[in-house]
Amino acid sequence: MRPQGSPEELQRRRLRAMALVKDGHSLNEVARRVGCNASSVLRWRDAFAHGGRRALEPKPASGRPPRLTRRQKNRLVTYLVQGPLAHGYRTDLWTTLRVAQVIQRKFGVPYHRDHVGKLLHALDWTCQKPEKRATQRDEAAIEAWKRRDWPRIKKKRRGWVPISPLPTNPAAC
Repeated sequence: MRPQGSPEELQRRRLRAMALVKDGHSLNEVARRVGCNASSVLRWRDAFAHGGRRALEPKPASGRPPRLTRRQKNRLVTYLVQGPLAHGYRTDLWTTLRVAQVIQRKFGVPYHRDHVGKLLHALDWTCQKPEKRATQRDEAAIEAWKRRDWPRIKKKRRGWVPISPLPTNPAAC
């Protein structure tokens, strides 16, 4: 497991350990002082002996290589801009499943639909939810109803009303 700290902090720790080894401290004593295992100090000592200070420099954590190259990602954006209809889908709505299918067809790279969202987010594409409206919706009739009927049936505030002098509990009378 990688220890806590920035790469620069970890490098300072390794260099401090090498200074302590150079001063004649045992591997166990150095490990106790810098807070690591003696096997790490041994590994650092051997690396320092073969490669000097440069061998103790931090190395970037590469991680898993991307499945699509930068060029393929740029082409994917081009395909997405063309829209789903251009790729044979019946509606003009991209879903993660559809994007995964396009990636498989165009690039031969399998992607699970759950991971396509991460890929799209990295490409600065955001999730858009379609508006759910009836296809037979009549905007003019809706506006007329809002002007004519809605004010008539809308509840109005009562305003100030005097408080009743009668108690609210009928048993108290």
